[in-house]
Amino acid sequence: MRQVPRGSIWGLVALALCVGFGKARAQQVSRSVGAAPDYSQAEVHILPVQGNIYMLVGAGGNITVQAGNDGVLLVDTGVAPMSEKVLAAIRSISSRPIRYIINTHIHPDHTGGNEAIAKAGMTIAGGNVVGDIGASAGNQAQVIAFQTVLDRMSSSNGPQAFPQAAWPTETYTTPERKMFFDGEGIQIIHIPTAHTDGDSMVFFRRSDVISTGDIFVTNRYPIIDLERGGNIQGVIAGLNRIIDIAIPEGIAGADLQEGGTMVIPGHGRLCDVADVVFYQEMVTIIRDRIQDMINKGMTLEQVKAAKPTRDYDPRYGATSGIWTTDMFVEAVYKGLAAKPGAAGGN
Repeated sequence: MRQVPRGSIWGLVALALCVGFGKARAQQVSRSVGAAPDYSQAEVHILPVQGNIYMLVGAGGNITVQAGNDGVLLVDTGVAPMSEKVLAAIRSISSRPIRYIINTHIHPDHTGGNEAIAKAGMTIAGGNVVGDIGASAGNQAQVIAFQTVLDRMSSSNGPQAFPQAAWPTETYTTPERKMFFDGEGIQIIHIPTAHTDGDSMVFFRRSDVISTGDIFVTNRYPIIDLERGGNIQGVIAGLNRIIDIAIPEGIAGADLQEGGTMVIPGHGRLCDVADVVFYQEMVTIIRDRIQDMINKGMTLEQVKAAKPTRDYDPRYGATSGIWTTDMFVEAVYKGLAAKPGAAGGN
C-alpha cells in the first residue's frame, strides 16, 4: 500500500495512469494465455482527489472512498483477492466504520470484495437484508445498487455465481437515489443499457467528484456487455450525463477548461471533464461510422474489415486480452443493428 501526497493534480494523474494502465494490461496478458492474475505482489495506491474523496488504484476496478465524521462510504470494492489490502488502505485513510458500499455494476472486478469488506463494516440503520437478519442488518455495511444488479447476482441462471453475502442489501429502481453522508449530498444516478443494464454513477456534490464505474474508462474502448443489457447508445448517454454534471475550472468561453469537477473512471487515471469530452467524441464518431455502414447494408465482417476504429486504435485498441478492438466493434454493430437507424444519444 502506498499513499500519494497531495500536490499537483497532474502528478496524481501521471501515477494513476502508470499504475492503473500497467496493471490492467498485465492482467489482460495473463488472462489471454490462461493464467490467473497474481495479486500477491499487487499494491493498492491511495490518491487524494479533492474534498472528502480518495481513489484506490490497483485492486481491479478503481475504488472511490469518501471519508468523514459519519464514517466511510465506498464506490465498488475491487476483486476478492485484494480485499485485505483494500481494507488496510481504507484504515490508513480513516478509522471510522465502513457504513455504505455502492456498486456501479455487477462485474467481479468491481464487486468481488463486497463480502469481505461489507463484513468489516457496520450500517447506521437497518434496511433490506440478505440471509440472516442479524448479520445483514447491523453487523455489516449496507450494499447499494440498482435493482438489476441484485436480480442478476441472485439468479441461478447467470454466467457467474455470486455468494449471497456479496449481494446488495438495498436497491433502487428510480432514475436517481439521493442520500446525505459525511457532510455532503450524494446522487446515485442510473444509466440504462450502457456498460450493462445496471450501471450507476455517483456524484459527490460538495467534493465535486463523479465516480463513473465502467461507463467511462481511460485505457480501452468501452466494454459493452450485451449479455447483461449493455448498448453503445447507453454508454454515450452516460458520457453525456457526466459532461452535463461536471463543471470545469477556468474562464467561461475559454477554449481549454480543465480541473474543476474530478472524474474517477472505472479503470485508468484520474480525469477531469476535458478527458471525458475527448472520450465521448471518440465513442460517438465510431458509433456514427458503424451506423452508416449498417445503413449501407454492410455485414459485421465487412465492418470489421473496414476498420472504423483505425485512427483511435493506437490509444485504445487491443488485439488480445479481455476486450479486443474486434469485440468492441462487434458489440457496437450488434447493438445498433438490433435497432436500425438508432444513432441518437449525442
